[in-house]
Amino acid sequence: MTRERSARDSVQDENRTRWAFAVATFFGAGRLKPGPGTWGSIAAVLLWTIAAWAVHLNPHALLAALLAGIALALIAGIPAATIAARESGKHDPGFIVIDEVAGQWIALIGCPADWRHALVAFVLFRIFDIVKPFPIRRLERLPRGWGIVFDDVAAGLYAWGIAAMLRIWF
Repeated sequence: MTRERSARDSVQDENRTRWAFAVATFFGAGRLKPGPGTWGSIAAVLLWTIAAWAVHLNPHALLAALLAGIALALIAGIPAATIAARESGKHDPGFIVIDEVAGQWIALIGCPADWRHALVAFVLFRIFDIVKPFPIRRLERLPRGWGIVFDDVAAGLYAWGIAAMLRIWF
């Protein structure tokens, strides 16, 4: 049974569009368990942290890098999510996490480069991504990769808005 499953999985892997699965899983983060979406968000925060702390980008350069990352995640992520979902035979498979990456990066817009603000953006994004308040859940009805990605974009916008207000007040 295990040998048959292994052979079937290797045949399926050969028939997959590699670039789409690499992008959709954010280079493997979506394969981590449990909670692949959370792992995708963690990977996004870690990349933002590296850009902020290790590369020492100033706030304007960090914002520019973040906006470029969001644009790239959307431009490559929507078709990648469409292809990965189609080839897996599922509507919105859990291993697709490029949507969490884009949403998490949106939540980090304007965030000061410290762990407290990053943690607030992370937690808020995960809450909105899981709860999906109105009208986020309706965006899942969009066709193919658009629906997979844009509900998380909306969750990122909600998290960004609340985080921005918290930064003003506290």
